[in-house]
Amino acid sequence: MSITVSENDPFDALHAADFAFARRAWVDAAPGRVYELISDVSAISRWSPNAGDVAFDPGAGPWDGAWFSGRNHRDGKEWTSRSQIVHADPGAGFGFVVGGAENGIVRWEWTLTPQGRGTVVQQSWKLIRLDPVLGTTRAELDALRRYMTNSVETTLTALAQWLAEERSSPS
Repeated sequence: MSITVSENDPFDALHAADFAFARRAWVDAAPGRVYELISDVSAISRWSPNAGDVAFDPGAGPWDGAWFSGRNHRDGKEWTSRSQIVHADPGAGFGFVVGGAENGIVRWEWTLTPQGRGTVVQQSWKLIRLDPVLGTTRAELDALRRYMTNSVETTLTALAQWLAEERSSPS
């Protein structure tokens, strides 16, 4: 039996798992240093092309269960999102769910693997569930995935460049 996929598939025929992706980059820093940077959510605007004004809730920090807010923009639209950390393993990985662990819609995950004097950083994006706010057709969700893939590639490249410049600057 073959399944036909159309860019106009009805919303209820789509599957969130179909829109996940991951990208990797090698960076010139130890996993502990990379973790220190990525777990400081307020720093993401240094590298991400579409996130800014990110901050932990008062008294919160980079640990499981902590919440933070940030502004996002895409296609001329801007909104604030709330996210909850679901994985905080210093030197190994960091992850959060937009909307919170119990009712979120997107999971972001960073995985850090030592390689030589640096780290392979993998950033992944996964829809946990479909929500009309993200798109209602396969074409819209494919466009969102392409946009987010480009954003992740830009973020990883900017992070690698920032770390290389940090390493080469005199102390």
